[in-house]
Amino acid sequence: MTEIWFYHLQRQPLESVLPNLLEKSLEKGWRVAVQARSEERLDALDSWLWTYSDESFLAHGRARDGDSGMQPVYLTAGIENPNGAALRLFVEGAEMPPALAEAGAPYARVVVLFDGNVAEELALARAQWKEVLVQGFSATYWQQNESGRWEKKS
Repeated sequence: MTEIWFYHLQRQPLESVLPNLLEKSLEKGWRVAVQARSEERLDALDSWLWTYSDESFLAHGRARDGDSGMQPVYLTAGIENPNGAALRLFVEGAEMPPALAEAGAPYARVVVLFDGNVAEELALARAQWKEVLVQGFSATYWQQNESGRWEKKS
């Protein structure tokens, strides 16, 4: 069964956390799908992943770029999984249940990233937590400690 992890961002913004998570996932040999709530947010993430480091970039693409199945990291506002991602990241309250139920979309892990300093994201994450438990998934909650490292809380 798919593992679902909730990452409560408190000390670092999504832009600081996302590249590291993507790099670690790719090192495991996992393809990744990142789902956001809007195309505008995807535009910002798309630009960021090409420029976040002077030494590196993360190869990625969107449906409009073509070759979706070839992308190691696929950015979307929808539920599709054309690159056969093993990891799906939901950011900033992206709607999770339809993607989890999508036929042919078995994920090794799902990660919900939410900013605890944004009331709407916090409320959406709480609702998603309850919903995945009702659906029978196992969920784990992770929170950043003082040094920015992740600690399992439940």
